[in-house]
Amino acid sequence: MLPIDEEPHYASEDVRGGSEERVVRYVLGISLGLAITFLSATWMTGAITMP
Repeated sequence: MLPIDEEPHYASEDVRGGSEERVVRYVLGISLGLAITFLSATWMTGAITMP
């Protein structure tokens, strides 16, 4: 057990729970782009078909 005055220091490789891959960024970016595209297409289609 550590004395009260000392803080535990751990290496970042030891405590990291996830991986450093950037797959999540790509998935979120693609999903955001698709959502914007489909919502814009729905809005434009509705606006065009209104009398």
